[in-house]
Amino acid sequence: MANILLGVTGSVAAIRTPEVFFSLKKLGHQVRVVATQGAIYFFDPVALDSSHVVRNPEIITVDEDEWPGRAEGAKYQRGDQVVHIELRRWADLFLVAPLDANTLAKFACGLCDNCLTCVWRAWEPTKPVILAPAMNTYMWQHPTTLRQIRLLAADAGAGHVPGHFSDVDTIRQINARAPKFRIAMPVSKELACGDVGIGAMAELPELLKLVDELTQNPTDPPTDPFA
Repeated sequence: MANILLGVTGSVAAIRTPEVFFSLKKLGHQVRVVATQGAIYFFDPVALDSSHVVRNPEIITVDEDEWPGRAEGAKYQRGDQVVHIELRRWADLFLVAPLDANTLAKFACGLCDNCLTCVWRAWEPTKPVILAPAMNTYMWQHPTTLRQIRLLAADAGAGHVPGHFSDVDTIRQINARAPKFRIAMPVSKELACGDVGIGAMAELPELLKLVDELTQNPTDPPTDPFA
């Protein structure tokens, strides 16, 4: 079993965080969560640990843990824990579910302005990553989205993905060729905003399948449908 760091960003799909968290725990994984400020608008952090009446920082990390006391004027002291580095050291796999459009853009550009994006920027390339995008259909269909995904995939060893590929073929090729990087293809349904189309986060069985693929058989090469 693995130490899984579950990254949660500000998509409505963040309401599914407890479901994803406890499903991973049920499989025997150790799970911690790092969430953006936008993410915790959509779920109650206390729901991840019923033994606490407030958020348990040993289970879920937010920005205030990265810079403790900053609002009160506290300053860093040498020897203080650097939270995003400690999370990276602890984790065997980084699952970002959901990945909103804003954080995808930050990943692609290398921005690291919160704890979650700092984890991403400090992530060891030898460790696996799974990204589960979730956004409005028109945000998903915007040309920027696949361009940014192709950029991340190239950095992860997926090679060149032709720009004319559909979203489905783009993700199929990435998942076949990147040794430790997977994208969970979003699904089509009626979204929270009322639009109907692709953009909803992949269903739980797909996420668990990708986790199993990268934790149970990390050295097995994927099947490349484009070879």
